[in-house]
Amino acid sequence: MKILWVFAHPEGRSLNGALRDDGVQTLRELGHEVRESDLYVMRWKPVVDAEDFHRESVDRLLVGAEQEHAYAAGKLSDDIAAEQEKIAWADALVFQFPLWWFGPPAILKGWFDRVLVQGFAFGLQDDAGRTLRYGDGGLAGKRAMVVTSVGARESGFGPRGVHGQVDEVLFPLLHGVFWYTGMAALPPYVVYGADRLDDAGYRDRTAELRDRLRELPVTDPLPYRHEHGGDYGGDLVLRPEVAPGLTGVAAHRSAPGG
Repeated sequence: MKILWVFAHPEGRSLNGALRDDGVQTLRELGHEVRESDLYVMRWKPVVDAEDFHRESVDRLLVGAEQEHAYAAGKLSDDIAAEQEKIAWADALVFQFPLWWFGPPAILKGWFDRVLVQGFAFGLQDDAGRTLRYGDGGLAGKRAMVVTSVGARESGFGPRGVHGQVDEVLFPLLHGVFWYTGMAALPPYVVYGADRLDDAGYRDRTAELRDRLRELPVTDPLPYRHEHGGDYGGDLVLRPEVAPGLTGVAAHRSAPGG
């Protein structure tokens, strides 16, 4: 496989940096091709502004429309175009970051904002004029996996944990970014208690991550429902007979084999 590893941590000598180095080496030893985007080392600009588009107009900036037009015209800034080329090349993407305030660091959020533009990652239509998203979209056919670390214990991110179940905490990323653009969202790999990890714990987490990376090409994705799979009505709400009694995040995952 061709794999893009997007790394968003300010310190390469951190736990995350060590796991990234080992993970990339593991993938290469398995015969995969790997390219990297180390956002802090790249000094990635995390904010969308008019400089992204080589604009000639001085009219009011309409971000979505401007992104789509610039992408189609080949006028996106060079740093954005380079990341889009990496994505187009990749079969799978690994996004690694520490979980800060229940989400990725701002630099990675800015990568999503600037790179996953309309016309490239979303906003496409099929021959029937339907908008392609949630299982379709511009990045359909690719896989995406989160590797993240948290300071809290695993129990706190369990089904009844005070922090919320981890797949639900990451729902905006797994479902709202990956699945929305068509990428199959794989179960995330989370290092719990990262601030208290000793040498033995590090060896265990490294071994776990290696196992997850070995299975990257064949791991079953999270079973999110396709927008155009028949479960949703024209109002984009689940039909009454689908997952009756369930609401919220859980309702948007199909039963095994469903």
